Amino acid sequence: MPIAASTTTSGRLLSLLSLLQVRRDWPGGLLAERLGVSERTVRRDVDRLRELGYLVHAVKGPDGGYRLEAGSQVPPLLFDEDQAVALAVALRIAVGTGAGIEEAAARALATVRQVMPSRLRQRIDALEIEPAGRGPQVDTDLLLALSTAVRACEELRFDYAAPGRPDTPGPPRRVQPHHLVVRAGRWYLVGWSPEREDWRTYRADRMTLRTPNGPRFPPREVPGGDVATFLSARFKGSDTNVWPCRGEVILDLPLAEVAPFAGGDTAEEAGTRTRLLTGAWSWAALAAKLAGFDADVEVIGPPALRDAFADLSRRAARAALSP
Repeated sequence: MPIAASTTTSGRLLSLLSLLQVRRDWPGGLLAERLGVSERTVRRDVDRLRELGYLVHAVKGPDGGYRLEAGSQVPPLLFDEDQAVALAVALRIAVGTGAGIEEAAARALATVRQVMPSRLRQRIDALEIEPAGRGPQVDTDLLLALSTAVRACEELRFDYAAPGRPDTPGPPRRVQPHHLVVRAGRWYLVGWSPEREDWRTYRADRMTLRTPNGPRFPPREVPGGDVATFLSARFKGSDTNVWPCRGEVILDLPLAEVAPFAGGDTAEEAGTRTRLLTGAWSWAALAAKLAGFDADVEVIGPPALRDAFADLSRRAARAALSP
């Protein structure tokens, strides 16, 4: 009997906690009705939740009732702080994965976030996350330090490793951090460089922070007001989020074979072939990108794209003859 009674109590506690999380205020009588127990039992169960670390406030009023608030610490029987932050970050990423679990991940994130202390919620809210694939591993402590500096508007000093040479940092950098973003599996810090008087992006996996942080600074707005659009434009070598080099071609492939790789490009049927309007950061890069389809290419325009294909052809011929 004691074991059965304990199991019943534990299950009821979980049901009570679930109810408290789905709405702001619960009258005591309604909770008792939903759980099939007396109001006295509800009061005892609320006391048990408080002993476990959940901050449940008694609500005054004609009906009386209870409200679940964020506590001073994460309930210890669920997660420690690092686990709670890791879980919330993973859930935020899952919301945008396109894997069919977005709604469930969003509800789970809301549940976890509700019982977090405010200092942990602020850490999570400082992370601006786009759908990501695989990328270099970045230390969690570094990400939290970056997000904390973003939230506090504190200048950062750091060493920045050269591409492909992680042990060869350049001169120390100084930046006013404004956004921490995941793009294509990589974490990027977007900030304002006082020395260059311009916006800069830095890969987090190449950064080694120096301490302490610098002075506070007034917040700025990224050009265009949207950090995702701004970052996309920078990767295109443009300030307007449009590729600086754009061309139109007809690929000797059916649309069904081109569309999965078109991304944000415009692709449409041209008989049994495909008309494609696409771009890149240079004409050479655009020609190489189109050559990657491994099919005959008819260039509609502009002439600069034809010239790039001619140059690519000459380089390929020299490479074929090299020893």
